[in-house]
Amino acid sequence: MMSDVRVRYAPSPTGFLHVGGLRTALYNYLFARQNGGAFVLRIEDTDQTRKVEGAVENLLEVLEWLGLDFDEGPLHRGACGPYVQSERLDLYREHVRILADAGHAYPCFCTPAELEEMRAVQQASGRVPMYDRRCRRIDRETAQRRIAAGEPHVWRMAVPVGRSVMISDVIRGDVRFDANTIDDQVLLKSDGFPTYHLANVVDDRLMRISHVIRGEEWLPSTPKHVLLYEFFGWNSPVFAHLPLLLNPDRSKMSKRSGDVAVEDYRKKGILPQALINFVALLGWHPQDDREVFTLEELIREFSLERVNKAGAIFDLAKLEWMNGEHLKLLTDAEAVDYLLGFANGLPVSREELGRVWAMMKTRVRVPKDLFVESPYFFSDPEGYDPAGVAKHFGDPSVMSALAEYRDRVNEVEPFDAAALEAHLRAFAAAHNLSAGKLIHPVRLALTGKTVSPGLFEMMEALGRETVARRLDKALS
Repeated sequence: MMSDVRVRYAPSPTGFLHVGGLRTALYNYLFARQNGGAFVLRIEDTDQTRKVEGAVENLLEVLEWLGLDFDEGPLHRGACGPYVQSERLDLYREHVRILADAGHAYPCFCTPAELEEMRAVQQASGRVPMYDRRCRRIDRETAQRRIAAGEPHVWRMAVPVGRSVMISDVIRGDVRFDANTIDDQVLLKSDGFPTYHLANVVDDRLMRISHVIRGEEWLPSTPKHVLLYEFFGWNSPVFAHLPLLLNPDRSKMSKRSGDVAVEDYRKKGILPQALINFVALLGWHPQDDREVFTLEELIREFSLERVNKAGAIFDLAKLEWMNGEHLKLLTDAEAVDYLLGFANGLPVSREELGRVWAMMKTRVRVPKDLFVESPYFFSDPEGYDPAGVAKHFGDPSVMSALAEYRDRVNEVEPFDAAALEAHLRAFAAAHNLSAGKLIHPVRLALTGKTVSPGLFEMMEALGRETVARRLDKALS
């Protein structure tokens, strides 16, 4: 156990929490809890143009719903605050001055039009667009005069040339970058706000972050961060870059891929513990083939060394299966209480849902399996499957037997699955019918569908009165 472990989840307040962001938060949380360390929440809002009103409040509420409590952050003040970057601007400006005095940063006066022309020329000649460092050649005295005259400028990082930058990554091993391919990154914008790169490094250092666990998309930026640590004379944290999340077709999962916000899955009835379990397995694999974990078990089992390099497939069917497994871990009372919240206006009593749950618990993955796919548990069918009607309601002899069965079904005692099955089979045999000749039309009469869970268990769950009423309706 490493008690000096300090990790952070540092989202930008640009919308709902994405499942990729959840995985980053979760892995940081698990690593911190396993090692007796601190889990820090930092809001990276330096790009004010992308800030969404209410995003921070939503993030805090969702993390609470998921059970991921943090030790320091906007609502849990600690010794390293403030934990919102827009409240730390003086720190970033001070650190740019340190870099400039040491020759590691310089002012750039290029206008947007000049930068666009530069990119166009480079692209036309087949080169990768990069800043051509023209302002790096301005002597310090001239640059200071232009700044004093109020000329708009940004501050750029002076990337050394003719060397390489090595990154040691827990997941990816050693990764080497040619410094000649690293752009002279803007560190401080003309509005006085830092870019991600400067603020990220300064905050991680001042907040004593020991391990930076983040998505693979940040790996190409990491050499810039390593150089900044070097320029300031600081030791780098330990890096671990997580694999991409992929759609089933192996395309990159993004905010434009459909339902990717945690809120989307919450609204569909995914339990927080199921979502945590599922997301934990997107890139990490335990030592055996086990798949169902509680949060406490994940804390004990998780390790960065067992995180894969390859992209992880986000399989919605697997998530729904896992939700069903976690539903079964609840008590019957807990499951019924949870499911009642997703009845969507259906006239469902707690007692009625309890009977249905007792029968369906091995089949239900998500609430829609009950309330959308099997609404006949809670309301009479409004119609009947046309193909089923032609096949099962078309034989006059069967319909005659069904009418007599309807009168006799009231006699069944007790009204449970075993007695109902024995009664129907005996009734069919007495009328020289196979049991299936009655089972299928009874199912169609009760559900409107040709496929359903076990007929006799369903009849028990519906109750005597409902079964009789629906048989009457079908016969009429």
